[in-house]
Amino acid sequence: MTTLRFPLSRIEGHARVEMEVEDGKVISAQFQAIEMRGFRYFMQGTPAEQMPVIVPRICGVCSTAHHVASVKALEDIFEVEPPELAKEIRELLLLGQLIQNQATSLFIFTMPDRVGASSIFHMDESEADPEQQLSLAQRALKVRQIGTKLITLAGGQFIHPVKAIIGGITSGIKKEDAEKMLSEVKEMLPIACTLFDEYWEMSLAMRERIGTWGDDQPAFYIASTGRTRPQLNSDTIRVLGPDGSERASFPPHLIREYLDYQETEYSYSGQSSYKGQVLRANSLARMNLALSMGTPCADNYLDRLTKTFGKPAHPILLFDLCRGIEMVYAFERAIEILSNDLDYEDTDVPYKPKDGEGYGLVEAPRGPLVHHYTVKDGLIEDAEFIIPTVHNMLAIERALMVAGDRYVSPSGINLELEKAVGRVVRAFDPCIACATQ
Repeated sequence: MTTLRFPLSRIEGHARVEMEVEDGKVISAQFQAIEMRGFRYFMQGTPAEQMPVIVPRICGVCSTAHHVASVKALEDIFEVEPPELAKEIRELLLLGQLIQNQATSLFIFTMPDRVGASSIFHMDESEADPEQQLSLAQRALKVRQIGTKLITLAGGQFIHPVKAIIGGITSGIKKEDAEKMLSEVKEMLPIACTLFDEYWEMSLAMRERIGTWGDDQPAFYIASTGRTRPQLNSDTIRVLGPDGSERASFPPHLIREYLDYQETEYSYSGQSSYKGQVLRANSLARMNLALSMGTPCADNYLDRLTKTFGKPAHPILLFDLCRGIEMVYAFERAIEILSNDLDYEDTDVPYKPKDGEGYGLVEAPRGPLVHHYTVKDGLIEDAEFIIPTVHNMLAIERALMVAGDRYVSPSGINLELEKAVGRVVRAFDPCIACATQ
């Protein structure tokens, strides 16, 4: 028996793939999260009201989602409902994270795979759009920067936002600040669309070159967004069947009743499933659930995706195209919100701390994120973090087996296997830093 190990790059956190090959056939493929974080344990004994400023440190990429999920979990315990303006600014905050994450995944992590380069900074300058007078890398970073600016505007600071508080948000957004941001978002929207158009064409060319879109076997899909417009700040988790029918809909406190969870001996991250079946979270899940996006450009892209690949679509490399649709949607939705008055009333309501158990749900870029806290005597007795990447673990390993079957045979191992392993893992955009809680 031969063991193949593949270290991974261009992902969040540290992980590797290990394949066992016997008689020219891959008999197992393991996706191994190789770091231990332990946030669940050293959060015990923390004053509950401090959690929203501590948990963003779980991950520098997913800090926004953790910040909002933490606030919502405590609001569930304290039985407090934030005002509508606070919810609107929280949505803007989550849209900023969606832009920042999807632009990173598309243009920095996976675009090099489309042309066989090691980095976006090593791609041929002929890829640049001369009309924009910017190289491909410069345009990509400018699009990504809009996400960081939105997070800073709505969250108080980038990386570890602070403005979401129990009962609302610390302040509104002044008209002059909103108008300045609105102008920047409007200016960058056509550049984001042009970049995504180029990415789509590169993806089609890659499909012709490698002859596959990856694992296209049916799967179940999980998301907490709505079916007529993405709702990143919802309170309901949905499961879609392989045939496109909705199989389950439940609040976050029932997640363990609907999903099975198991630990593994070879990874610090566990695996979840729906009735023993492979689950997929993240962008493809949301697009399969969506009947529409609710904004014009994103709806055009969704219509194109559906007409080309069907609905629900299953090939895993379509995750990346779906991220592009969401990036465009986030630009358009941010324009809608920034066009409103965001400084018109009190942005928070008073609350009285109490002990109890609560759940906070947000749709992070990688899928439904749930914070589950138990508070006793004002302190965290237990803090469970249900991470969306965990929902994809079985799907990643199945897709790795498909890649192994394609590139390993009794006659030898095709050197394309190493590239295929990277493409598979990056398609799911896993966050290992979060998944090992």
